Amino acid sequence: MLIDAHCHLDFPDFDADREAVIERARAAGVGHFVVPGTTRKRWPGVLALGERDDVSVCLGLHPYFMDQHREGDLAALEAALDEHPDVVAPRVVGIGECGIDARFAETLAAQWRRFDAQLRLAKARSLPVVIHCVRANDQVAKRLRQLALPAGGLIHAFAGSPEQARAFLDLGFTLGLGGAVTHERARRLHRAVASLPDDGYVLETDSPDMPLAGHQGERNEPARVVEVCRSVAALRHQAPETVAANSTANARRLFRL
Repeated sequence: MLIDAHCHLDFPDFDADREAVIERARAAGVGHFVVPGTTRKRWPGVLALGERDDVSVCLGLHPYFMDQHREGDLAALEAALDEHPDVVAPRVVGIGECGIDARFAETLAAQWRRFDAQLRLAKARSLPVVIHCVRANDQVAKRLRQLALPAGGLIHAFAGSPEQARAFLDLGFTLGLGGAVTHERARRLHRAVASLPDDGYVLETDSPDMPLAGHQGERNEPARVVEVCRSVAALRHQAPETVAANSTANARRLFRL
């Protein structure tokens, strides 16, 4: 069984055919889905998906949506975990998606404030943190080193060098491998993927985003984690079954599934 360790099944892109998308994934061999939160407004939909036996969820504030975040959202995040913990907490397996997207310089200072607050929340609760990190691998690794998070977390959509990969692994983090690995020109990432230990990665789609090679312009969906698995297996000179088994074991360990 495969686990899609990062997919946004709550997004409106799936409103018309969400059950069909999940069934296609299950038919392809994907048996579990981890759905991260992005904005406070979307948390109820994420938590509703978490009522399913085949879905686990995270709650967080994504740096891409800074214009949608409000002053009270961080307090609301903590309150969401405190409210009915016997019902909500077992379904919430991490904090995120949060992080830094350095493409947006005008919000960078605010991004760091929100990111740091969520890292501290993850540390206080011993929860793994799901990190969106674009053009900021070294800076994020430095901050993670300073905080020493006990439960580690996931560097979602990792696209860095073998050296950056090792830095995150040494901090107790797992790397998320998705559609980027399927693109022929991603040579640096390919070298990083080949260098990873068997316990250093999970497979993900980031559906509906992060399209695979040959599917540009199309909506991504969890069934395509099987194609990601094949690409990773080819880069690592391993059987797809081996990569699938390692990824599933790593996702289970990371999120305590």
